[in-house]
Amino acid sequence: MRRFVPALLAFFGAAFIAAAIAIPLYLVPQLKVVPLDLDITSDATTVAADGSTGDRFPAVIFDRCSVAEDRARTLEAHLTQQRRSIITEPSDSRQASLQSAQTVLIDRLRDADGKETEPSVAAAGETRTCKDGLLTATIDRVSVNRKTSVPNGAVSSLQLEAIPPGGNVNDVSVAIDNRTGFQYKFGFDVQKRDYAYYDLNTRQDCAAKFQGEEEIDGVKTYHFACDVPETDLSSLPNAQGEAALGTMLTMPAKWWGITGRGVRPNDPVTMHRYAAATRHVWVEPETGTIVDGREDQHQYFKSPDQSEATPAPVREFRMDALKGTFKWADQTVANQTDKASGYLNQLKIGGTWVPIILGVIGAILLAAAVLLFLRGRRDDAAVATAGPVGTPPAADDRDTRLIKRDVPPAGAAPSAGNPWERPTEQIPKVDGGEPPADDSSTRTFRKQPPPE
Repeated sequence: MRRFVPALLAFFGAAFIAAAIAIPLYLVPQLKVVPLDLDITSDATTVAADGSTGDRFPAVIFDRCSVAEDRARTLEAHLTQQRRSIITEPSDSRQASLQSAQTVLIDRLRDADGKETEPSVAAAGETRTCKDGLLTATIDRVSVNRKTSVPNGAVSSLQLEAIPPGGNVNDVSVAIDNRTGFQYKFGFDVQKRDYAYYDLNTRQDCAAKFQGEEEIDGVKTYHFACDVPETDLSSLPNAQGEAALGTMLTMPAKWWGITGRGVRPNDPVTMHRYAAATRHVWVEPETGTIVDGREDQHQYFKSPDQSEATPAPVREFRMDALKGTFKWADQTVANQTDKASGYLNQLKIGGTWVPIILGVIGAILLAAAVLLFLRGRRDDAAVATAGPVGTPPAADDRDTRLIKRDVPPAGAAPSAGNPWERPTEQIPKVDGGEPPADDSSTRTFRKQPPPE
């Protein structure tokens, strides 16, 4: 038992130290992957260009109902962008597939006369009119490498319409082949450099440039911004391989409000819808979690023909289709900072505190095993010196003198000076008893014969 306990302590001590070394090397890398329970809900509303929220109508949109009227119009608006991203199939230990549904809703409108309205949204399956409060709706699907968060191409599509009865998702979706940038989450251990970021509206990557460090709700973030170049949205086909509805529009010049040299009121003028944007993201660098975002979007109608053959009034014409700055809501930012802090705590516990605690416990156990082992060896040495159990220890005669008894020679008379040699009297044996033991220290008395 004395040897078993130190061996057991040494075993567990070594095991704890081995675990302290293995956890940062094995467990932490397992934590640095896109979680399969990822669920991100973000709300963004339009704000003034400087970020203030006091303006009730900070955005401008094209009035879809004006297509049936005699003049194109724009409306002042307040918009809300909603997005929810979840994990879907196929997902496994190597890849994660995300499905992100995004809508832009019209909260309120104000026309040129100052009249305000709050449009309603038709229920699913109902016919939508030009006055419906749903401005756009898409569902993005993309699979990414779980370690790098980079799209791997296994799944990459954009659903532009609702699935018709009896149809399937492929009938209303377009494949995206050139996606390489981050979108819903950056990779781990983000550096202060440029990264590719994917812009879904124009279906292209842009360079997200590092802007600086900022702290948001106690979380350190890196600010990145990318400028999305002007893109003709009519060049992005729908599921049928055609220009999406609303990206090309041919109307008389007077409907557009175009006048001037070389332009007659009834001349048909074709305009394409273009888009440009500046996207800002604030990323927690260790986990790659996006904790805040802002989009400066600008979509507008302009002539695709910018040659000298086109009249100048047509070439120079611009009309806003959507102009606004979308900023993440405070609650969304709070939720994302909480998630980032939670991921950081997991990495800190797994990479720092658990190894330290296990290492300290292991060292204590090993030290206790060594002490018990050494103590056992000392006890064994003491037992070996004392002899078998039950045998009295040998007398220590270093400070004693051995006095030997002098034995007189044979036939010599007893010496009076030696009490051990005095004669003894033999005591007669009593019937029924044992004679006393002969003792050299007693005198023998001989029985004398009676006098005659």
